[in-house]
Amino acid sequence: MTMKSHAYQPVLHRFALATACLTLLPIGVGALVTTMNWGMAFLDYPTSDGHNMFLYPWLKAATDKFAEHGHRLAGFAIGVVSAALTLVAWKWETRKWVKVVATLIPFCVLLQGLLGGMRVLANDPRMAMVHGSFAALVFTLMSALVLLTSRSWIEAGENDGGYDVSRLKPLAVAVSIMLFGQYLLGGLLRHLGTALHEHIGLAVLALLVVIANTVVVHRGGNSWLRQTAWMLLAVVLVQMLLGTAAFVTKFGFAPTGYVAVQHSVGQVVVRTIHTIIGMLVLMTSIVHLLRVYRVVGLRWQRSPVRLESGRLDHAFPIEGGVR
Repeated sequence: MTMKSHAYQPVLHRFALATACLTLLPIGVGALVTTMNWGMAFLDYPTSDGHNMFLYPWLKAATDKFAEHGHRLAGFAIGVVSAALTLVAWKWETRKWVKVVATLIPFCVLLQGLLGGMRVLANDPRMAMVHGSFAALVFTLMSALVLLTSRSWIEAGENDGGYDVSRLKPLAVAVSIMLFGQYLLGGLLRHLGTALHEHIGLAVLALLVVIANTVVVHRGGNSWLRQTAWMLLAVVLVQMLLGTAAFVTKFGFAPTGYVAVQHSVGQVVVRTIHTIIGMLVLMTSIVHLLRVYRVVGLRWQRSPVRLESGRLDHAFPIEGGVR
């Protein structure tokens, strides 16, 4: 039985982190475009009013065309950066499965661009919903790579407490599934104007499950899991406050005499931020789920039955330093 320590690669980790952060730029602009109904500022793709994407007089364009073309350029830039990230991963990373994850990212970015183009050519709000939902998944995949290349992932389990972490798996899975479902319902409401009551109802239920997850994790001794559990609860609470504000700015609030004004500054800002934070909620839930499985996997590797079997080399696949 051989054990090989996987070394932390700061260059790769920082590049992955920078890529994920930069991705928030096209995500933020795209959210603004949707809020303002600027998605069809151009009727063609990949050209913009017949211009080559890189030759279009972007800085002289009207507001809606400026935002939409900026969204396209930012998406292209992320594609280039994600391709460079893959090259960095293949140079510095030693875990083959992590290289595969890094390689998937530029292809997902390319697919996301094609989905955006299909939305324009079809002029279909349903495609806009698919485009927005897939953006959340791409961002989550990038964030997962940040976690997988981090020092904390590689050194996980050094202070994992003494409680049974396997009971956290059902909660962590339930949280991720419910929050993804909630994000999809938000997309239905945002793009198609349906599922308002379902969106509100699932938000309350998801909050209760997130609170339960936080309580169970906090009672354990794993500070690494506590970090993401509390972070998840915090962003969910912020998201619910933003959701309430989005509801009020869109539909008004009669008891106070407030009347909603379409495309008011408050409405645009709140609805756009609400969309972005929704992606952060989903991402945080997946990062927490991966951490839970990492700790459970380490426990399984160190279990007496597992050690006596002499088959540690087939241990839980999401590993850091064990081969």
